[in-house]
Amino acid sequence: MRMKDLALDHHQLFTLKLETLENRITWFYQLTQNSTKTIHYILALRVRHQLGAKEFAHVLKDLVRYIFLNTKATRTMKRFFYYFQDYFMAPEWRALRMKMFPARDYVEKAKTVVRSLISLVRPEETNEP
Repeated sequence: MRMKDLALDHHQLFTLKLETLENRITWFYQLTQNSTKTIHYILALRVRHQLGAKEFAHVLKDLVRYIFLNTKATRTMKRFFYYFQDYFMAPEWRALRMKMFPARDYVEKAKTVVRSLISLVRPEETNEP
């Protein structure tokens, strides 16, 4: 089967029924292992949910969780990471954030350590002149 036959266009993403889209996107990912395109498709379905299609809330949650938890972080995953926060529990979210942005978390931890050390040696501020 050709890649073009597997791909979904914008018309299909916004007109097909939920069950059909879930089957096609899952099938697409299983055949191609293309997490970038799969994330784009699921994000389009999240937009459809925001436009009023309430049945699209948490669409393909298991697939999203699998992609983010078990595959290497791609640029697309990092770019759209925050749109899927409600798919994960708080401890998973923290672990994923460290996986997606390890340098950023290292800087944040370093800042908090430095601030705590500075607060130990810095005199307390008072309002007296």
